[in-house]
Amino acid sequence: MDFFASLPEGLISDIISLTSAVDAARLSVISRVFKAAAESDSVWGRFLPQDLSDILLRSRSPVVFSNMKELYFTLCNSPILLDDGSKLSFSLDKSSGKKCFMIAARELDITWGNKQYYWELKPHPDSRFSEVANLRSVCWLDIRGVITTNMLSATTDYAAYLVFRLSDMACGLESAKSLVRFVSQECDEEAENRADGVSLFGGQSNRRGGSQTSNELRRERSDGWMEVELGSFYNDQGDDGDVEARLIEIWDLNWKSGLIVEGIEFRPKS
Repeated sequence: MDFFASLPEGLISDIISLTSAVDAARLSVISRVFKAAAESDSVWGRFLPQDLSDILLRSRSPVVFSNMKELYFTLCNSPILLDDGSKLSFSLDKSSGKKCFMIAARELDITWGNKQYYWELKPHPDSRFSEVANLRSVCWLDIRGVITTNMLSATTDYAAYLVFRLSDMACGLESAKSLVRFVSQECDEEAENRADGVSLFGGQSNRRGGSQTSNELRRERSDGWMEVELGSFYNDQGDDGDVEARLIEIWDLNWKSGLIVEGIEFRPKS
């Protein structure tokens, strides 16, 4: 006898909606009643951000879906471009349903980024955006991405990631550092003094000394790009104003080249 068959489907749906998308998938195999409840719109609608309708209105292209579960996984697997498609993309974290945003290279604050002799904005066949930033040659590397905390999911640990590639001729990037700061709570100088070393060249050690953790090393993404964590922060209620993620090398002043930047992504910390 199927004990769960005696329970109202609505009650089961309410229980499952208090879990997560991962748990819903697992619970769907318990029984036919659980499967029906676990795939209902009432369950998957609660896994989606409350302001999702407003975000979808900003999508550059219509998002096609037949039910809330399909919408959930569409947004997890296929980031959507917002507004004119050149500045920002949106997706969901598959395990939590929390919001993820990537700021395109053209929207980053890059020192000398508007000087074509140093940086060049150009299309890339593998980028979700219309342009990436190509580093020709600089001695002062400073890349900043800023997002407002009320855009992000509340009560969530976030991390910021530089999404990039390196050309075959890349050089001078071994000693980069990174940081994340709340703009209204910490000045540039204070944040720079606590910046951590990062390696854009994989397992190589940082020339400025010290050991590196796995978070400071680059990783390959499912979309074919590389990423390195720039830092993390806790987004409480989204009322901390702007948060800035930054990649810097402003001390050695050696010449650097060959960095291809797609953007900076803010997503829940795994």
